[in-house]
Amino acid sequence: MLASMSFPWSPKNLCKQNFINNEYVDSKSSKKLTVYNPKDGSLVADDVPLSGEEDVDAAVAAAEKAWPAWKKVGANERRSILNKFADLVEKNGEAIAELSRITLGAPYKAFGAFEVGLCAETFRYNAGWIDKFGGESWPQEDGFLKIVRNEPLGVTAGIVPWNGPIGTIGLKAAPALATGNCFILKPSEKTPLSSLALGTLIKEAGFPPGVFQILAGDGSTGALIASHMRIRKVSFTGSIPTGKKIQEAAAKSNLKRVTLELGGKSPAVVFDDCNLDNAVTWTANAITANTGQVCFAASRVYVQEGIYDKFIQKYKEAIQTKTKEVGDPEKDGVNIGPLVDEAQFKRVSGFIERGQQGQGKLLVGGQRIGDKGYYIEPTVFTDVDINSEIHCQEIFGPVSVVRSFKTEEEIMELSNNTNFGLMAGVFTQDINKALRVASEFDSGMVGINCVSLMFTMTPFGGSKESGLGRECGIHALRAFTEPKTIMVNLTY
Repeated sequence: MLASMSFPWSPKNLCKQNFINNEYVDSKSSKKLTVYNPKDGSLVADDVPLSGEEDVDAAVAAAEKAWPAWKKVGANERRSILNKFADLVEKNGEAIAELSRITLGAPYKAFGAFEVGLCAETFRYNAGWIDKFGGESWPQEDGFLKIVRNEPLGVTAGIVPWNGPIGTIGLKAAPALATGNCFILKPSEKTPLSSLALGTLIKEAGFPPGVFQILAGDGSTGALIASHMRIRKVSFTGSIPTGKKIQEAAAKSNLKRVTLELGGKSPAVVFDDCNLDNAVTWTANAITANTGQVCFAASRVYVQEGIYDKFIQKYKEAIQTKTKEVGDPEKDGVNIGPLVDEAQFKRVSGFIERGQQGQGKLLVGGQRIGDKGYYIEPTVFTDVDINSEIHCQEIFGPVSVVRSFKTEEEIMELSNNTNFGLMAGVFTQDINKALRVASEFDSGMVGINCVSLMFTMTPFGGSKESGLGRECGIHALRAFTEPKTIMVNLTY
């Protein structure tokens, strides 16, 4: 399919304005963001807008003006607009992914295409719900007909992370817009360019002015959104500390609704009776996808002692093979790019350096690749201290820890002994054991003979400090609506 003729954006023509009320406008704030290319550390732009209070207020005002008409748009028309936007994202997918790649470093075939596809698919999926997300009613034997309607909240916002700058837009904006809300998107300050470019497609798809807007900015912009008295809902994906600040700001302002998709330290439990090759493949892929910068990456791998030696040998070989796939994200055959920026590189490198100081035994990796850019070898530690930081804290890079275990009871206690609860995996050919373990995981999502994956139709999110609420499926629609009970007196 041919790309939209009106999509003008590329690395040579970057979009560096906010998108408010269906127009690209300069930020009212004089502050700017600087973004770099992680493949070599080169400057991409130093004049990306950092939206301030006036910018947020302008977007909210436009959304408030648009909302009364937007929530009354018929199902057929609203569905058509969302589906057209999905088509435009897909048609311009490679160009959009390229705008992400120059600041994220993710290869197109390995990650960029997936991200764009996820965004388009979630818009189509939620568009399909528009005339199917019905309410409820109860019989009137007691003289009252009871009706429950799913009402949109009004002005809503999404703060998306740098590790999935396009895919996560679909998880937040699509259900918000499908249910009749207006939506303000705030991309990460590390990867804002692909999001800003979507304004062109928003307008072409037919969204009315003020319905779907984009504000570039950093944490200060996110704080303004979280504390804004006229924004009714914010959905955030990112770190636990920032998520807590957003929830606090939401509570202290207007008690706005909050969805939080936060961190993870996901365990993969590999039993003696598993399909060994399958377990190795899933766990190796899970820790290297998007250079390990994935919230539900299987970063703790627990292997039963009967197959531990065999697993370690195959896992090491798989990780070494993955290391050969690291490189310039613009080159063919490269599936793993650099870490997103210098700060993230220093963070991951620090964990690896400290990990070698008595926290565990370095099995493979651990070195920087080259002298330019933020490339690092996929890394595995064995024999880790269960109280060490590499075992307990989210590293958010291609670093996993492996330990052996004896009994199911022992490993379930260790797996759940964490403040995280996003994803877990169990590998066994005993379906009774698999289902028993899956039910015992204190985790929002569990894979049986798989790990670190998601689907648009099933709830995505975690327990404990991994988050609050759910994205995807009907749960996302519920998160952007308020049930309204209507009681009709039939006896007067």
